[in-house]
Amino acid sequence: MENTTNHTTMCAVVCKVECDSLLVCDQATRQEVLVHTSDACCFHVGDCVCIHYSGAMTMSLPPQISATCIHRLSRRC
Repeated sequence: MENTTNHTTMCAVVCKVECDSLLVCDQATRQEVLVHTSDACCFHVGDCVCIHYSGAMTMSLPPQISATCIHRLSRRC
């Protein structure tokens, strides 16, 4: 996870795709995170993605974030 001035970036692998969210595995921490995004349907299980978000993460299990931008790095990591 990389923190810059206005956002945080997470590289992760998509584990599950739902209507408005992705369950991903953060590559830095190996922790599952639920990512809220209206672009969820654009991704597939196994995609390696870069997720930009505000840095705010819930303390729920799994933790949850709201993505400001997600882009695919590759089909498989």
